[in-house]
Amino acid sequence: MTLYDFLSGAVAFGFFTCSLFLMRYWRRSRDELFLTFALAFVLLGVGQTILALANIPTEERGSIYLFRLAAFLLILFAIYRKNRAARN
Repeated sequence: MTLYDFLSGAVAFGFFTCSLFLMRYWRRSRDELFLTFALAFVLLGVGQTILALANIPTEERGSIYLFRLAAFLLILFAIYRKNRAARN
């Protein structure tokens, strides 16, 4: 196991931990923004876990980054909805 594998696992663990904290805040407030951010962090954690566990060559990792794209699009959509609701 290399240092890269260890750090990839640590990053994935951090993503999942952030997701749990955001779920706790969502339970208290029932604000959709917390739930959406939690789901985005789960997607980021899943993508990082796949990168850490699967021995995929660098040039074939493009499809794994779709998890990150989906997470960032989810975050942007949540921010848009929150700002739109605040105006109305």
